[in-house]
Amino acid sequence: MHGSSRSRRIIRFGAAAALFAALPLLTSARPPEVGQPAPALVVQELDGHGFDLGALRGKVVIVNFWATWCSPCRAEMPLLDAFYRRYHDQGVELLGLSIDDLHDRGDVSRIMQKFSYPAALVATAKVNGFGAPLVVPMTYVIDSAGVVRARLLAGKTAVTEQSLAQTVLPLLAQGPTTAPR
Repeated sequence: MHGSSRSRRIIRFGAAAALFAALPLLTSARPPEVGQPAPALVVQELDGHGFDLGALRGKVVIVNFWATWCSPCRAEMPLLDAFYRRYHDQGVELLGLSIDDLHDRGDVSRIMQKFSYPAALVATAKVNGFGAPLVVPMTYVIDSAGVVRARLLAGKTAVTEQSLAQTVLPLLAQGPTTAPR
């Protein structure tokens, strides 16, 4: 009896330790708020290049969370691509960040062949301070100082030519700014 009691305590301790170790994986970061510094994001793009949001200071960055199975996501991708092509030379960067599973990488790559902007899988992120998106599509616009200036959501302020122009173009015109502390 004494030995089985001790075994149960060891098993409970082991289960508690495993749960505690997995806690960071079970909780996600809070979505960044408009007006606050953008969180860190470091991920390998599908083509093998690295994407580090922090290294893109001085540029306006659009981060678009999407999925292959998401119809509204797929509908806005041509708009994002046209905007990226038009304004990339003026300092706009864009990353399509797919929330698809790793085993769907082939499907993600096939879809992205139609577009000129880079993409990555959230699952491959080394650092993702954005956490899991609340919904998809979800698009963040980050100014040249690294501050979140807009969060565009389908059904609220969706990605359209007009919403991108109203959100991004003034940021290009103002140039680098100072991030809040």
